[in-house]
This record gives sequence, C-alpha cells and structure tokens, in this order.
Amino acid sequence: MSDQINVKFLKPENFKEYKLIDSGNFEKLEQFGKYILIRPEPQAIWDKSLSEKEWEIMASASFKKEANNPEKGKWEIKNKTPEKWAMNYMLDDKTITFKIALSSFKHVGLFPEQASNWDYIYDNIKKFNLPKAKVLNLFAYTGIASLAANCAGADVTHVDSIKQVISWARDNMEQSHLDNIRWIVDDAMKFVKREVKRGNKYNGIILDPPAYGRGPEGEKWIIEDHLNELLKLCSELIEEKNHFFIINLYSLSFSPLIVENLIKNHYKNLTNTEFGELYLNDQYDKKLPLGTFYRFNTNF
Repeated sequence: MSDQINVKFLKPENFKEYKLIDSGNFEKLEQFGKYILIRPEPQAIWDKSLSEKEWEIMASASFKKEANNPEKGKWEIKNKTPEKWAMNYMLDDKTITFKIALSSFKHVGLFPEQASNWDYIYDNIKKFNLPKAKVLNLFAYTGIASLAANCAGADVTHVDSIKQVISWARDNMEQSHLDNIRWIVDDAMKFVKREVKRGNKYNGIILDPPAYGRGPEGEKWIIEDHLNELLKLCSELIEEKNHFFIINLYSLSFSPLIVENLIKNHYKNLTNTEFGELYLNDQYDKKLPLGTFYRFNTNF
C-alpha cells in the first residue's frame, strides 16, 4: 500500500545568489549573482509590480525574441555585463559552482526552481549511507543535479543528447572541484533500454524531459507519446531499497494528477511520495509556476 500523498508547492529556500525580483506582462526580472536579467515568461500573464522604466534601469541584460521564433533571439547587454559568469550553491558545508551564460535560446544554464530538488538529492544520498550510491540523471542539461549527487558521494551517470551541453556540465564539474561523473551523449530512451538489458540498477533516478526534443541521431522525443514507456523502463532500473526518484515536467499539458497516474501505474509500494508544482516567489509575493514534479524515496 502506498502512503498518503503529500501534495506540495515547492520553492527554493536556500538559493542565496538568486532572486526573482518581479514578474508580469509575460516577462520575469531575475538576479543571477551580481547581474539582473529580463527574460520572457509565458506564464506571467499578470501585471508587473514595478514600472517598465524601473525594470530597464535595473537590468544588466534583456532577451529580445525573434518575431518568427519566440524561443530564439538575442541579448541586449549593457553596463559591460559579461556573457558568462559563475554562481554558487551551498549543500551543507559544501559548495557547487556552475557557469551562467547568455544563450540565444533565452536559457542561461540554470533552472533556479530546481534548487529544492538539489537539496533532496543530496540529503537522500547522505541518508543511504552506502559506500557508493549510483545515480542516473536523464535529460541532464548542464548537470547541477549531477553535481549535487556527486557532491554527496554518488557515482553519477549523466545523459544528454547535446554535446555542447555535456561540455558545459563538465566545466561545471571542474569548477566545483568534483570528478568521476560518467558523461553519456545519447538518446535517453535508447540508453535506458540498453541499461535494462544489461540488468543495471540505480539508487537514484532523475528525469527532466522536455516537451519535445531530438536525440544525437535525430531520434524524436514527444513527451505525450514516449513518457509512459520511459517511466516503465526506469521502474526496472531502480533499486528496491535505498532509492529516490524525481521527475520534473515543464509541459503545460501535464498536470500533477497525470504524473501521479503515470507513476502509480509502474511503481508499486511507494513511500514518502510528493507531487505538485515548482514555483518561484517574486519580491511582491506573486507566485510564478514553473513546472510539475513528482518524487518519492525509500523509508529511512
């Protein structure tokens, strides 16, 4: 029997170097370390609390979308703002360091709403008290979740389909003075199928799939078509004891209830389950939703 579901709305509590200052009119005003950025945000449909002039005065750089491609554009940079800089995050008394960069796709190498999950990953691995926990991070992007797991002592396999992103993640590992993360440039579904055939098992599985994507050989990923199969395969990879599982979804079509149904279909005897929304609070107490999550772990 599963325990009672604990529905949650998660926001970062310990991210000292990041702030969501304001949000509204389909934009967000964010501070990443020393620099303040304006980026598009389709869910911020309300009014801004500060004036447009105040936003412009505060901003170090702002992202301007292309007319025919809302995901792509260019940065307008002022005040000698660098195109790259470092940020830090504390896990107990340890520090992980990662690169922020102004990309042409509005992303900067960091999803700050994920900070609650970095703490969760680190704390679970520490509680396992294993000589070397094994963690699989799929659709792993720039690898901050991989760093959190590695910092806790885990043997991490980091899978992403884009070589440049893997290089970025490797740089983050080196800046954090960590090592021994296994880097895999591959299609997530293909990799997981091979791992099932090999009989491999993991203590932790982290899934962060996009709504749409391509593998390194052009493989199509469509979340509505493929997520159910991927979750089934991952259920065969997770250790019976000493385990945790996290999935984050950014597709607006996936409510927490859909994710709950998918998980319960493939994972039995669930314990310590939590699901809900990830969000960020701006300084005017407007809550910006930034995706659905589901996570569970073993009883300690």
